[in-house]
Amino acid sequence: MQSMLPGAPWLLAHKSMLAVNKPQKISLYGNDFAMWKDAAGEIHALPNACPHMGAMLSEGWCEVESDGSSGVVCPFHALKFDKSGCTVLPGSNKKTLPLLAPLELTIQGDFIWSYGQYEPKIPIPTVLTEIANNYDFIGHTADRSIETDLLTMLLNMHDYNHQNGTHRDLFRITEVQFHQFIDDGHQSHAFYDMPTAPYSLTEKLRKPDLFLLPTTIKAHLENHFPSVVIFHGEMPLGKAAQCHIFVPEAANRTRTYILLFGKALHPAFNFLGSNYLKFGKVVVDQDADILGKIYPDSPQKVKLNNEVGMDWVRRNFASFPNVSEPNLSK
Repeated sequence: MQSMLPGAPWLLAHKSMLAVNKPQKISLYGNDFAMWKDAAGEIHALPNACPHMGAMLSEGWCEVESDGSSGVVCPFHALKFDKSGCTVLPGSNKKTLPLLAPLELTIQGDFIWSYGQYEPKIPIPTVLTEIANNYDFIGHTADRSIETDLLTMLLNMHDYNHQNGTHRDLFRITEVQFHQFIDDGHQSHAFYDMPTAPYSLTEKLRKPDLFLLPTTIKAHLENHFPSVVIFHGEMPLGKAAQCHIFVPEAANRTRTYILLFGKALHPAFNFLGSNYLKFGKVVVDQDADILGKIYPDSPQKVKLNNEVGMDWVRRNFASFPNVSEPNLSK
């Protein structure tokens, strides 16, 4: 279980990712839950297996209670469970005691956090709330489960040398010019530039999205161990905060998705949000593709320059929940 860092907070979803009164399966620490949002915007989650015969509640539907809240209905025998995990058995007019223990959630604005029933060991980072207060929410994308363990996923995200390999396609990154890494315990910042090979005018006219790609991608990654990496981008039309989220679904399966926030400096920026979401999805798809093409247990016999972010991940993973001794800024 240490491989999934029990006691860390995990961002299970943004409220916009849940349709009203439509249950959705959420996995955490090897356990599945049915999560739903009622008409008032309240979030509820119960273990996904019906206690009768194990049917997936996430494959069922919701019914509204007399007080306006909603419960989830098992698709097998139509047993309805309220948010507390109680049901009324056929032929009875009395609720049972709770048969399912609700997943403990911490709701901060539109952010749905959980410690997965473990005792909290580190606090929920405040950075996403701060971003939501200062940026407009553009949307979410690239929500997928990847067959890899949490540590491997985080090492990939903090491997700054892989940009001109894994992400060469589309972005045409030619080089990574690393500038600085600031280590502040469970937080860190990385700064680097990535020059790109230009597209021809003909290529851009065939695919107008390419006009949005800069000649040099200036990267500032703000990292909050273990679950949040924020790519801060500045463009002529506005600023963007692309938040990459990680959730350990099981020992060898990690979920990731992107929440995108923006601050327009020009009205045209608001019309480009869907394009930036597409680019974010490409990044996640490329990372997922390469993670399926490596041998994770292969010994590392070569160390490249600028692996300081990977070292930061390994130290914090090994010392969790304690903060590893920060290195000096590099």
